This record gives sequence, C-alpha cells and structure tokens, in this order.
Amino acid sequence: MLKSRRFNFILIFVGGIIALYANAEEQQEMYILLIGIMILMFGLYRLSRGISSKNKNSQEHTNLDEEE
Repeated sequence: MLKSRRFNFILIFVGGIIALYANAEEQQEMYILLIGIMILMFGLYRLSRGISSKNKNSQEHTNLDEEE
C-alpha cells in the first residue's frame, strides 16, 4: 500500500513538472502539456480511489442533526 501511494505521488509530481515545462516555453507544446496533465490526473485518480468514503449511517446521522 505504501509503495502504491508513493507511486501515485511520483505520478502527480512528474505530471506537474511536465505540464509546467510545456507551459514555460515561448510557444506552448500542446501535446507535451496534454501528456503532463493526463499523468497528473491519473495520479490524482489513483490517489483518490484509495480514500474511503463515509459510512452511510454516519451520513444519515449528520442529516438528522441538521434537520433539528
């Protein structure tokens, strides 16, 4: 699990660096920018997939508290 999480952070970092590099030149390299953004988004997707959602019971309890 820890290796997978590190890999996700590496993907995010590399994608961000590639996107910044493509944007820094005078004439933007559109394909390099798209590849960088795709790598960045893929890393973010993999990272967010590992985060669990709230339990349904805790959401119902929160909604009941708000109604009162």
